[in-house]
Amino acid sequence: MKRGLNKIMEKKIVMSRCENIAYLRSLRVYDSALLLLILLILSLLAGCGSPKVEMPEETYEDRSLRNSSFVKRELYDQYEEWKGTRYRMGGSNKNGIDCSGFVYVTFKHRFGIALPRTTKEMVRLGITIDAGDWRAGDLIFFKTGIFDRHVGVYIDDGQFLHASTSQGVVISELDNPYWHSAYWKTKRI
Repeated sequence: MKRGLNKIMEKKIVMSRCENIAYLRSLRVYDSALLLLILLILSLLAGCGSPKVEMPEETYEDRSLRNSSFVKRELYDQYEEWKGTRYRMGGSNKNGIDCSGFVYVTFKHRFGIALPRTTKEMVRLGITIDAGDWRAGDLIFFKTGIFDRHVGVYIDDGQFLHASTSQGVVISELDNPYWHSAYWKTKRI
């Protein structure tokens, strides 16, 4: 009888172990499904509830020619980078640059605007602006001889940035007698 009882007990233990293993397996599947559900809910909540990221103010700055403070900053930075670069007819780099080349490089690198390469072509662009109604970024044109034309970029307070034949890249005053008498027209791009 003892032997029969032992066999029954062994059978119950084996059954019990099998049931426990099956139960544990079902718990593992349940736990895995529950864990996946919790992770899914958390990832959805994290996306919806993430804190608002504040972008630096400069990100929202109008980086066009309409924003005079931005244009002035870019023009002064361009001047700092190029000041003293000598004038060279037809030049377009820091070994020597002419007036239209300097305006071309400035607009391309500072504002992402591809202007024509020559003063003759530049003067055909944009709208004509009355003298004194200038704003930063306007193109200022001069008649420096019978057929010679010169161009610079207006900055502010009667100053313009250009490549001068005598001084290279400089900032000059429009009320200087030479530039005042040679002034021709202003164009806004």
